[in-house]
Amino acid sequence: MFMLKRGLLSGLSTTWTLSKVIFPITLFITILGYTPVLHWIASFISPLMKLIGLSGEAAIPLVIGNALNLYAGIGAILSLDLTVKEVFILAIMLSFSHNLFIESAVAAKVGLRISVILAVRIGLALISAFVINLVWQGGGVQAVYGFGSNSEAAPVASVPSGWLAILGEGIMAGVTGILQLAIIVIPLMIIVQIMREKNWLKVIANSLAPLTKLIGVEKNTSITLASGLSIGLAYGAGVMIDAVKEDKVKKKDLYIVFIFLVACHAVVEDTLVFLILGIPVWPLLVIRLTVALLLTIVISRLWNQYEKKHSNRAEETYAH
Repeated sequence: MFMLKRGLLSGLSTTWTLSKVIFPITLFITILGYTPVLHWIASFISPLMKLIGLSGEAAIPLVIGNALNLYAGIGAILSLDLTVKEVFILAIMLSFSHNLFIESAVAAKVGLRISVILAVRIGLALISAFVINLVWQGGGVQAVYGFGSNSEAAPVASVPSGWLAILGEGIMAGVTGILQLAIIVIPLMIIVQIMREKNWLKVIANSLAPLTKLIGVEKNTSITLASGLSIGLAYGAGVMIDAVKEDKVKKKDLYIVFIFLVACHAVVEDTLVFLILGIPVWPLLVIRLTVALLLTIVISRLWNQYEKKHSNRAEETYAH
């Protein structure tokens, strides 16, 4: 009974902490969506699209997906006539870089620098697109989307009339986001609390030991890894924040795990959602996993070397 109470209080506390981030950003982005700003940004970056094998109009789903979320980006893709290659490049880019405002703010709550997370996510998106465009010479035919072609008329959503109505929709979107967060985070925190007090977390830690060892982090990061891989950064942030406090995760390990999850979070859901675009999803999964592993292994090794050199210099200075 006391375990449930402690888990509930932990879940409520975490939901409140994340709500203070999610609500204002959701409100702002919702209102922004009814202004020309996102299209202005898309028009500004459209001349650069050719460098990564995309047409100018492909800038629209990129901007929308990064400002809003993966589903909004995919919805924008479905409204455009694009080639198979363009759709695949967009899918790769959005799998690395989407929902930047909320997920970057969440990273800051965990204790990481937003600039580092943004650099990794946007960098991975751009580099992967450039490499695919360079290597893949095919895919020039028009894409046929999986659940109906783009020639079929989609129902037009009613547009709020007036700024008061838009504000109301923004508030409703923010409240909905908080409720969705609470529905996922509170039961999850209760489960984690029970597992922690029953010592069941050791089982998860042991099962993920090969992965934590491979990327060069301690076993106490296993809960953060498991939550991020399964439910993503935004919803998994509650478990991450709790793990940092309860499991005493080191800052270095937190950075490495978060960089891994930046490249490869909500791996099943985010991969399967691309099925609607009518492209093979297994290359997306392979690319995300490979990039995540290689990137974190390299960063972990370099970080360890830096710490070792720094420690040696400190010892030499102390000896003198």
